[in-house]
Order: sequence, then structure tokens, then C-alpha cells
Amino acid sequence: MAYSKLLDRRLESTKGKLGSGSKVCLLNGRDIFHTIRDKEMIMMACNVRIKHVVPGIMKAAQELDAIVGFELAKSEGHIDGGYTGQPPQVYYDMLVDYAEKTGFEMPFFIHGDHITVKNTSDKEIDAAKALIDAELKAGYTCYAIDASFNEHEDNIRITLDLAKEIMAAGWGLEVEVGEVKSTGQTAEVTTVEEGSSFINALFDNGIRANLLAINNGSKHGNYLEGEEINIDLTRTGDIYQAIKDKDVRIAQHGITGTPLNIIGKFAEYGIRKGNVGTQWQNIAHAGLPKDLMEQMKQWAESEGKNIKMATKPFKKEIDSVSAADAQKIADEAYQVAHSLLTAFRADGSAAYLNENIGN
Repeated sequence: MAYSKLLDRRLESTKGKLGSGSKVCLLNGRDIFHTIRDKEMIMMACNVRIKHVVPGIMKAAQELDAIVGFELAKSEGHIDGGYTGQPPQVYYDMLVDYAEKTGFEMPFFIHGDHITVKNTSDKEIDAAKALIDAELKAGYTCYAIDASFNEHEDNIRITLDLAKEIMAAGWGLEVEVGEVKSTGQTAEVTTVEEGSSFINALFDNGIRANLLAINNGSKHGNYLEGEEINIDLTRTGDIYQAIKDKDVRIAQHGITGTPLNIIGKFAEYGIRKGNVGTQWQNIAHAGLPKDLMEQMKQWAESEGKNIKMATKPFKKEIDSVSAADAQKIADEAYQVAHSLLTAFRADGSAAYLNENIGN
């Protein structure tokens, strides 16, 4: 059942895009994360590289009365489509279309994940600004600025610059300190001092983030065989305690492969957003026709690239798989999303949001 109070909270620009009769409940990420900041629940944000998982994720969220988010990183969904072939407007339209067709009525957000700035050059910063502009125009409702590749002071300076337009528009904001590495790579865990000094510097300059992504030992991508999962929840909790007076909570990256019993503890350490990306790709790949997957693997091997990079050149074939194959993928995504949302303690989060939004 649609929540009328939440539907009324949709901004006029969002209402205009969706139409007055639509029950699609796309909400501002700032409203969501501000409202649930002190509730031990985590909003799952799904990096959807292959669209067929979406109806399964939405079905699980609908059954569990759960808020959910959908996102793409700069590498996945740049203006040129990134390696998934989904520029911002295409991604937005795909999600809203599924919500309309499936009767999905739960509150959700669309997030610009990892708007990365890997160095201090004007070219890199201008590319990030162009992506933010495209995501604003498309209708994204939450944004993650990631200049964590740079030295601490440069990270602060770049984040302040890029966040101004997002803050002026009033959307949700995530920032990052301490680069989260891919599997097989090592990095120093973010310190309390790094986290608190970063947030304090933003706050002192008028930038009010909702979420801080940190390096707490998690990894992006599939964990390698035999690779240990070492997530420092004690450090995570210490950082949370140091920044919570600024109304900032923790965003957890790199969840694919993390056991559910560990995920189930996350909310107790100030984590309020959990990113899941590679897991949906794995589900989609397992459900694609074998001949198509073989073509994609051969292409990736010949190009010397990760299999995820085959998503764009084979997008037409992926999008047009049979209804039976698409349903198989959606069904598996539903099962996994149901388990993850439950572990995240997100069941009932929509009702909580409806009751407490604006308080």
C-alpha cells in the first residue's frame, strides 16, 4: 500500500517527471537518511549493472515494507554510459519504468555513487561536475562525492567545491575519506581523526553531509578465493561516535561476499547505508543464456579486461534475453534481496519513514 504522507513529500520536480497519478515513491535521500539516522536500520543501495535484477529487488522491498536505493558509480554510469551503457537519464528511466510496471510503491532513492575525482587536475574535477549536472537533470535524489584518492586537504577542498551545487539543490549527500580498495589490494583503515577532521572541515564551510564512507577493511568486487574478510566494526563505531553530533552516519561499501551474520551487526555501529553491487552482477551472469555468457567471457579475455566490462558492448543482447531468462534472474535477485534487507534490519523501514519524516 502506498504511503500518502511520503507521496506528498515528493518534490515538485519529481512529481512533474512522474505524473500526478503515479504512485512511484521516489524520495530525496536527505529526507530518508536524516529520518532514520538514529534508528538501527540500514538502507540497501543496489548498483544495478544489468537491469533484470530490478523487479526481484523491488518485490523483496515491497514484501518487507522496506526502503531501498539504486545507484551507479561514475565508472558504471558516466555521461557516456560508463561500462554498463547506462548514462544517468537511461538509468533513471529504467528504474521508474520498472516501478510503474510492477506496482512498486515503497519509498526509494536514486543515488549517484562514487562521483570520483582521482587527482587534482581541472579535467578530472570538470568531469565530476559534468556528471553531477547530468544526474541532477535526470532526477537523481542523492549523491556521493569521492575524492578519497587524493591527499586529505585536497579531498576536503575538492569535496567542498563539488558539494555546493548538491547542497543548493537540497539533495542527499555522501562523502568519503579513506579509499575503499578492490579485492586483492590493501589500504590503511580510516582513522577517527581522519573521519572527524574531514566532517568538521565540511561542516565549518556549510556542507552538511548525511553519510560518510570510510575504509574499514571491506573491499569492492568479489572476494578472492581464500581472502579473509576483515571489517573493523570497532573502528567504524568509533568514527560514528566522533561525527554523529554533526548528524552524519556511516555508509558501508563492499558488501558482496560478506556473511549475513556479520552484516547483521552493521547497524549497531552507526552504519545506515549499505552498498551492494557485484552480487547483482553475479546473479545476472548466472542467469544469462550460456552462449551469451560464453561470448562475453571470450570478449573479456581477448581484451584483457574484467568480465564486468563486457556489459556495455553486449547490452543489447543482455537487455533482450527471453522472458524466461529475465524471470530466472529476477527470482534469484528476490531471494538474495529478501535476505539482505532482513539482515540490514530494513524490514518495516518504510512505515517508520512515513511515521517520522519531517520530525
